[in-house]
Amino acid sequence: MKRLFLVSASAALLAGCAVGPTYQRPETPPTAAAAFVDPGMTKVSPGAVEGEWWRLFKDPVLDRLVVEALTYNTDIRQASANLKRARAILSESRGARLPGTSVSAGYTRSRTGAESAQGALPAGVDGVEGDFFQTGLDVSYEVDLFGRVSRSIEASRADVDAAQAALDGARVAIAAETARTYAAACGFAAQAAVARETVQLQTRTLDLTQRLFDAGRGTIRDVDQARVLAENARAQVPAFEAERRAALYALATLTGKPPAELDAQADACATPPGVSALIPVGDGQALLARRPDVRQAERQLAADTARVGVATAALYPSITLGGSVSLGAQNIEDLGKSSSFNFSLGPLLSWNFPNITAARARVRQAEAGAEGSLAAFDGTVLTALREVEQALARYSGEIERNVALRRADASATNAARIAILRFEAGRDSLLQRIDAERERAGARAALAQSNAALAEAQVALFKALGGGWETAPDPVSREAAAAN
Repeated sequence: MKRLFLVSASAALLAGCAVGPTYQRPETPPTAAAAFVDPGMTKVSPGAVEGEWWRLFKDPVLDRLVVEALTYNTDIRQASANLKRARAILSESRGARLPGTSVSAGYTRSRTGAESAQGALPAGVDGVEGDFFQTGLDVSYEVDLFGRVSRSIEASRADVDAAQAALDGARVAIAAETARTYAAACGFAAQAAVARETVQLQTRTLDLTQRLFDAGRGTIRDVDQARVLAENARAQVPAFEAERRAALYALATLTGKPPAELDAQADACATPPGVSALIPVGDGQALLARRPDVRQAERQLAADTARVGVATAALYPSITLGGSVSLGAQNIEDLGKSSSFNFSLGPLLSWNFPNITAARARVRQAEAGAEGSLAAFDGTVLTALREVEQALARYSGEIERNVALRRADASATNAARIAILRFEAGRDSLLQRIDAERERAGARAALAQSNAALAEAQVALFKALGGGWETAPDPVSREAAAAN
């Protein structure tokens, strides 16, 4: 017993000596933490990024749709289930620190024949029958001599963090896709409305051209040109309507509904939402701390680094402390007597030495996995910075394009009005009027498309900034709280 105590004490002192690399978060370049460099920064604010960014659009329908998507979307539900699984694995890993126990109880009825006893029985006795009752408790405990258990727990804990970040990333993606799809549906509705209005204008021009031709004041070329404009405008309407319905179907599935259950309020939207204020974007340091995909990559690197320690621990011997107590007797009423008591206690040393080829191969596998995770982390950081800079550039460019198209639309509208007045006064030809109306129709269509593109560029910028998950409910934590 004394020697066993010394072995146990020595093992306990060495239990904190975990082999393998100790994880340290990788450093990012100093320039990655600085302000963004794109010239489009002049059109945004350097303030802190909004959590529920979609509320900046000030659209109650969009607010409701995003909340429904964050609650019922199937991708988010799947990511939530993955987080539950990771937490269960962590609980299993922590259980390895506790002793393993097993309880047994048994009853045996046996008979030993005279021939089997080989003359040990008295003469004339054919055999001996008897009962045997037994109950016991076995306990085993692995001494974490080289940190296999602690590294396993470390890896599982990092896996939980990575799964949480993946859930947050799913929320970011779904919130952005919901807002983008809603804006697209509204944008296509607006473009369809412009196309219908253009059809009406071009149809009136065609009727007028036809009447003038019938009266001998025009040519068949004028009629054909007016008909081309009217039919081209009419051809755009079904295309815009088809895209609008397709966006509504996608919006239904994003919120966890069948495509047939279209949202009535989204169906009625005719103007794409937009943010009129300066969008806050923060800086690179805040971005890398906020983006869920960066956190997920960093936590995956931490988990894979810990697994190097798990694999390295297999190169060293393991010690298991085992013990068992049992009671055994031929009569059940004798189980409580001291004569029925049995016990065993002692350490078990196991080591695959000298054949450790497979163990070394697993260490190299784990090291390669950690090396790949480091490259993935570096790539994720670069991707996050690139996406923000690209989103800023496209947003800035679309703002300038939209402003120019608004001026063009105002000028084209004014030019068409003057052309109509001059034509009615006999000072301009019909061809000049048709050209002016064609330019106005083109300017209005381009502006409607730019309004939709501007809303999409704003959503893309918000998505690149990685916000939107901070205040979202955690279904796993909510269910755990309800269970308690």
